[in-house]
Amino acid sequence: MPATHRQRRRVLTAALVALGLTVSACADKAGGGSSETLKIGLLASLSGTYQAVGTDIRDGFQLYLSSHGNKLGGHPVQLVIADEGDGAPTAVPAANKLLKQDKVVALTGIVGGGSAAAVAPLAEQAKVPLIGSNARPELKDVTWIWHTSYLSEEPGAAIAPHIKDSVNGTVYSIGPDYQGGWDELKGFTDAYTRAGGKLANPDGKTRWTPFPATTNFTPYFAQIKASGAAAVYTFYAGGAAVDFVKQYAQSEAKDIPLYAAGFLTEGGVLNAQGPAARNIYSVLNYSPDLDNADNRTFVAGWKGNHDGSPTTYAMASYDAAAVLDRAIGAAGDKPTAQTINAAIGGLGQINSPRGTWQFSKTTHSPVQKWYLRQVRQDGRALSNTVVGDLATVGQ
Repeated sequence: MPATHRQRRRVLTAALVALGLTVSACADKAGGGSSETLKIGLLASLSGTYQAVGTDIRDGFQLYLSSHGNKLGGHPVQLVIADEGDGAPTAVPAANKLLKQDKVVALTGIVGGGSAAAVAPLAEQAKVPLIGSNARPELKDVTWIWHTSYLSEEPGAAIAPHIKDSVNGTVYSIGPDYQGGWDELKGFTDAYTRAGGKLANPDGKTRWTPFPATTNFTPYFAQIKASGAAAVYTFYAGGAAVDFVKQYAQSEAKDIPLYAAGFLTEGGVLNAQGPAARNIYSVLNYSPDLDNADNRTFVAGWKGNHDGSPTTYAMASYDAAAVLDRAIGAAGDKPTAQTINAAIGGLGQINSPRGTWQFSKTTHSPVQKWYLRQVRQDGRALSNTVVGDLATVGQ
């Protein structure tokens, strides 16, 4: 601390004591006046198939920062952003730079489940908390790993009982051939068959489409039609979701009801899909029309800087910033990666635009409610409208 600053501090302290006031040793932290800047690393897909998702993750975190004076826990924050790209081959070197060169005290973001699985060991080795804000597979060691979004199997598991009760017949499952797709579809097929449902797929196994190479889904729709399926369940996101939905609406399978993990019609992809997305049912942990004070604040802040409503990606990243805000504030005068990680474990219930949730003690992912949505006309635009509550999922 410079001598001039120390002198000013002593003069101020003496003046306050003379006025009969108590000077708290943590006044800087409580009042947000700490001069120690903390580096937070944000890793997201800012190029490639999931660029729109990564952009929302970045913007959701930045919205929280900007609405809180660019401070977390009273400390100024330098947000260091890196591009995850399309998966682990680009995510790993980007994460290594954030952890080893930039020396961040926490890491957040990450779009893909494969990226999350590859980056998690790096965070554990560096002993830096990873607060992921999108998909995540099951991991054996979550000591340093937290998630504000969901486990990749949970969306399908949450909607499977509803589909079993609502669909009179077999269901065809189809998705992209990579870690995120495997987990998302496994969550559905395991829960659906456990509930007594039967898959329409000829071999009883999910039909995989090459990722990210597949842009023409027409041959697969012919197979769906031939299977005699009464409904389809799928997971796609980003550009692949746009291609899938537009082509589905023009295919011979178009009259077969389509159910999906909510990412199929989430955010900007719904605008790109247009009328082709009408009536699609989806499952998600968030909708911008949820009626609670935190969501009203979040939506208003988002719309002040963006066209359209916020997505679940933006919401989960906004919540990641909120988690870090509380944890850093509880981590002492000189927060470290270790004290921040310990503080996250003691946060308890967290108020959020999605509703109140808390971290699972076993998986470090949210225990939260899931919602059934349908693409419907909302004025002049299409919207993912909540039409019912599904299960509360988490351990």
